[in-house]
Amino acid sequence: MPNNTLNRRGFIATGLAGVMLTALPAFAQTEASAKALVVSVVDDINRVIASGKSEKAMIRDFEKIFVQYADVPIMARYVLGADGRSASPSQLKQFTRAFQGYISTKYGRRFREFIGGQVTVRNARKIKAGYEVRTSVKLQGSSPFEVTFLVSDKSGRDKFFNMFIEGVNMLLTERTEIGAMLDARGGDLNRLIKDMKKNKVS
Repeated sequence: MPNNTLNRRGFIATGLAGVMLTALPAFAQTEASAKALVVSVVDDINRVIASGKSEKAMIRDFEKIFVQYADVPIMARYVLGADGRSASPSQLKQFTRAFQGYISTKYGRRFREFIGGQVTVRNARKIKAGYEVRTSVKLQGSSPFEVTFLVSDKSGRDKFFNMFIEGVNMLLTERTEIGAMLDARGGDLNRLIKDMKKNKVS
């Protein structure tokens, strides 16, 4: 029998990561700046959740946060894998736009379940790609669990580019799921983009 609490908290934490992204003014990345970005974005997300807006309006706000703070082009190319390398510049641009809406809608719809939750930044350490920031997430009705954020300044300023939920790679998971969506459409990237824009993907 599936562990509903684990499934729920995993989905919410992944959703949290989908918009838990930030950018700081261009300067040398430090442990402090990597930790600060996670703290700042938690505040932005909580403001949206507590706004009392409709689900549709909240999703629009989450997408704005995602677009502003995430290295969306890098994430979009990663989830496309080999198909991204064969895509035209126009297709990559369209897919990136569709991807940001897909992520915001997919996870934004579940953010109401995060009301009353708490994210605590624990520590950060240097890694080859930038910094790894570990946090403890506590949702109502469940025990705390670890979510790790990977932050880099390779784009010119600090940005979140991946996360791990209790060791599960969020970006790799999205790559697998989107790859399956593309396969179901016979490898037709234009069709996938069209369906993603219409929120008709599965």
